[in-house]
Amino acid sequence: MSLTEIASIVGGRLADVLDPEAQVSQPAVFDSREAATGSLFIALKGEHTDGHAYAESAVNKGAAAALVTQPVGVPAIVVDDVLAAFGRLGRHLLHGALNTVRIVAITGSAGKTSTKDFIAQVLPGNVVATPQSFNNEIGLPLTVSMADRRTDYLVLEMGARHIGDIRDLTRIAEPDISVITNVGTAHVGEFGGRDNIAQAKGEIVEALPAEGLAVLNADDDYAQALQQRTQGRVVTYGLSDHAAIRASDVTVDAQGRAAYTLSTPEGTAPVQLQFVGDVQVHNSLAAAAVGREAGLDVEEVAARLSEALPRARWRMETITRSDGVTIVNDAYNANPDSMRHSLNALASMTGGRDQRSVAVLGRMNELGDDSRTAHEDIGRHAASLDLDQIILVGGDEAGWMQQAANTAGAKAVHLPDQETALMLLHSILRSGDVVLVKASRGVQLQQLADALLQLVPETSSA
Repeated sequence: MSLTEIASIVGGRLADVLDPEAQVSQPAVFDSREAATGSLFIALKGEHTDGHAYAESAVNKGAAAALVTQPVGVPAIVVDDVLAAFGRLGRHLLHGALNTVRIVAITGSAGKTSTKDFIAQVLPGNVVATPQSFNNEIGLPLTVSMADRRTDYLVLEMGARHIGDIRDLTRIAEPDISVITNVGTAHVGEFGGRDNIAQAKGEIVEALPAEGLAVLNADDDYAQALQQRTQGRVVTYGLSDHAAIRASDVTVDAQGRAAYTLSTPEGTAPVQLQFVGDVQVHNSLAAAAVGREAGLDVEEVAARLSEALPRARWRMETITRSDGVTIVNDAYNANPDSMRHSLNALASMTGGRDQRSVAVLGRMNELGDDSRTAHEDIGRHAASLDLDQIILVGGDEAGWMQQAANTAGAKAVHLPDQETALMLLHSILRSGDVVLVKASRGVQLQQLADALLQLVPETSSA
């Protein structure tokens, strides 16, 4: 599209543009380092940086123009609100050049990204999916800009911190298929309770047309209420007998990967997942429901699920060091539900004579008044799994987990920072140990996981 066309769509004006017909032919970027010939640079203002200061750098790297709120001395489209304008551009693309693309929208308190990765690898044809966790008002139109006329499916992760957030995202990208992984306790402090979380997540099925499909978790206690909020068709998935898409005979191998029999109304087929954690059974079943809607038979769906690989970093990212110690980096984010799932996976990955389970945990953010109770519950849950070592890193929240774990009879220690934890781990780890590292994103505990991967003891020579 030309700069003139884009300015008209977003309600902006051109500034410092020598060629109004210059074409934007590549996806949008908001990191100037990722700008390429023909891209559109989105100048966002953050807490610490202002993208306007990087517009010149983006244009020098080839960007056709920048989307800004004020002239910046290089070709630009000036608007009152960059995010609102970017959203209008995304909506226009989906109603125009990309109007044949089928949109799969995914939300939930946990499992969104893994489910998205499964769906993107199960669907046939040309699929564009949300990169990383770009699931908000910035990342969604950015993902839309990555599609083109060859795209068959656009798989969009949609996150929310407030009621109305998902409704706003679906007004940009109206879904054909909506998936809700679960209604849990992520951001419960922001929402003020699970009922409000359910209200927010349900906006994704309210946006469906009558011919659309809602894919709901039959094992979630809000599933029935969510069914009442959509005019679209409904298909359920889970372990329950009444789920349309079911898993039975679930087993978990020594690497924490689940296998099961996939059952659909059309038949059954075996699945062997490559993702770690039994929670991936539900995530993969959601993808199976989407694949079935796309016309794949049960054998093809099962084969694609079995071949799918994790694409997101720091989500049960499992690497074994040269000395035989396995590091499970699940430090992208954490809430009570995902903590339990990750701890369960750790327990399933150990148990041999030479294997020990080590959990390194940090705080869970945005739990509001429930924070202490939630952290204590996780401490008790970790204790119930008979893990060999529980290491809690950080402030009060880590202390609450440690006290609860010790009271429940576990071996747990509370350390003040990552450096101290790294020293302890270096002194105790041995071949065969499996170390889970998990906390909310703000804790940055992935740095400890990275340090552990680099910290391989030297072997003495004879």
